[in-house]
Amino acid sequence: MELRHLRYFLAVAEEKHFGRAAELLRMAQPPLSQQIRQLEAELSTQLFERTTRRVDLTPAGELLMERARQILSDVDSAKADVAEVGRGAAGVLHVGFAGTATYRLMPEIVRMARHELPEVRLHVVGEMLTPEMEEGLLANRLDAAVLRPPVSSPELHLDEIEQTPLAVALPLEHPLARDAGPVGAAELAGEDLVSYPRGSAVASVAAEVTRQAGFRPHIVQEATETSTLIALVAAGLGLCILPDSSSLPMNAAIAIRRLAPTVGIGLATAWRADSTSPLVESFTHLARRAAARIAEARASSEGRDTHH
Repeated sequence: MELRHLRYFLAVAEEKHFGRAAELLRMAQPPLSQQIRQLEAELSTQLFERTTRRVDLTPAGELLMERARQILSDVDSAKADVAEVGRGAAGVLHVGFAGTATYRLMPEIVRMARHELPEVRLHVVGEMLTPEMEEGLLANRLDAAVLRPPVSSPELHLDEIEQTPLAVALPLEHPLARDAGPVGAAELAGEDLVSYPRGSAVASVAAEVTRQAGFRPHIVQEATETSTLIALVAAGLGLCILPDSSSLPMNAAIAIRRLAPTVGIGLATAWRADSTSPLVESFTHLARRAAARIAEARASSEGRDTHH
């Protein structure tokens, strides 16, 4: 199976029409049909259900479409990385970041890397969930990640760099938004909540917090991105339990209150245990120092606020 076969297959799979796919590929339809038949013969599997009006994927075709997209994406990424190194980069690091780390820690890491690792190209992806980053690390699509533990795979190493307290985001007009102090977990009983997807680290910790408070949370909508959850809260759809951060994507229509009792959730760098890359090692050290800088700056700011 050659890459061109995968590109031909994807064109037909996405267009669901041989004629339109041929136009997209700038080739005649008969050769395209022949290439698809050759691919099906090589795989000993029918990939399409053909009718006079449309083309539909078989279950085997659905699987190949998913795998083909990833294969071609990996190939394109490899080409780009090789070109970067060819232009003089010492290496390329693909790094994923958890939601709140995208707004606070990622900018500091990128800023420090520009000065301390100027010949390393960082390709960063923000607003990722832990299971997604774990999968990316194991499949070598990510070299490192800043995620919320735990992870399920023993093939990954973790280095915890901070503990973040949980907080509650509320619409300003909500009665619980009137006070500035912590909000008790039991006060959220009966409230509509928006949440990170089930299985994510924050959602798992939040579920345990509400269980210990004696109620099951009423989740009205889930979203992967912290920015989306903040927008849903501002729209009045529900409250949200999320990691506290001075750099959350704030909205003038919301308030943030710490959750009581205090519950922390970890933030850690993660990488493959079998990695021997000095670039990954440099990144993990840099991430730890960036987190320490942010913690020192926050403590200094809180100290000034206290004295005023």
